[in-house]
Amino acid sequence: MSTAGDFDSRQLMSCGIAIVGAGLASLRTVDALRAEGYTGDITVFGAEKYMPYTRPPISKALLHDSAVHDAVALTRRSTSARDRWLLRTRIVGSDLTKRTLTADDGSTFGYEALVAASGVEPRRLSATAGRADCRSLRSLDDAQFVQANVADGATVVVLGAGFIGCEAAASLTGRGIRVHVVALDDAPMVRPLGALVGGEIRRRHEAHGVVFHLGVGVSAVEGDDFAPVVTLSDGSSIAASLVIEAVGSRPSTSWMEGNGLDLTDGVLCSNDLRVVGTADVVAVGDVARFPNPMFDDVARRVEHWQMPMFSAKRAARSLLAGSVTTAPAFDSFAPMPWFWSDQFDVKIQSFGQPGLGTDVTVVDGELGADFCAAYIRDGVVVGVVHIGEAKKAAKFRGLIGTSMMVRS
Repeated sequence: MSTAGDFDSRQLMSCGIAIVGAGLASLRTVDALRAEGYTGDITVFGAEKYMPYTRPPISKALLHDSAVHDAVALTRRSTSARDRWLLRTRIVGSDLTKRTLTADDGSTFGYEALVAASGVEPRRLSATAGRADCRSLRSLDDAQFVQANVADGATVVVLGAGFIGCEAAASLTGRGIRVHVVALDDAPMVRPLGALVGGEIRRRHEAHGVVFHLGVGVSAVEGDDFAPVVTLSDGSSIAASLVIEAVGSRPSTSWMEGNGLDLTDGVLCSNDLRVVGTADVVAVGDVARFPNPMFDDVARRVEHWQMPMFSAKRAARSLLAGSVTTAPAFDSFAPMPWFWSDQFDVKIQSFGQPGLGTDVTVVDGELGADFCAAYIRDGVVVGVVHIGEAKKAAKFRGLIGTSMMVRS
């Protein structure tokens, strides 16, 4: 293995297969390429200083346990000496016609084929710009920062009530920290899970002392560093020690601009994960937008933890198959989206695409206890969400694709 510390990138004439991004998707793509028999050079570019690590603990365990890389480092399966990892090397531009990449220090690299695995980056609010006490929660460094700057008994304002915001709220509350959650939405996690399940998540958080300010935005963040006062759009204010921004993310695609690609929401790909408009570029993980025939022919991104592993295997096969015109026929790529979230003593698991449902109904259990909700579109189940004992959830994934009427 080579890293930015012991490999002079300026002497690299060709990267072989270049992978932009050094997270889970990149690691599993390297593994998949080697498993498919590729023996040439693979060069992975990563902006962070760390080898790939798992990110879910960042908003959970790492906010109260030791936030060190060894605790979350991912295992490398490939041991090839031709795997090169250029860390602390951010790719900022590309020319897909010339097959070159440009790093933020001006270095240029040539490649034979390209994998876009750059993932997503956190959105930030203008009201928090320049403040040392306002932090997103995306990286290991972010988790270490929160650990170091929040004392037990302090008050933290979490901006955003999605997965990251709710998980952070639960983890910090468990440390004895007072948490206020601010969001424009009417319920936590309402966009992926809807009002019914979102309302239930809110009730369970409030039972542990989390305070929600919903349907309001942030007008200003003022005060001394590490003593921020957050003013909301309804005129109220919250004094805190730290602000965590969890207001969503956007695909990291700026380095691909200027190549005539559709980057509307991630990188538009065909079902086999080839980037549309190219013959030697594929995309994997959070940045890939592709149609899943399990649901329809609309291309969508899926930011679920297992998608990098699913997409890495398919993308590796597609990339090594040659050009679009000579590629052998593969079965349709139809991975089952799945995610989980741990919040307090609540285990949330989802299968399919609940966000596509126009109707939702409880099919097992009841609100306030363990239950499963089915999300229905045009009489067909497109997603299920289970809250409760983890081992009970898997049996409900078989509902995806079945016909179901909404209970009256």
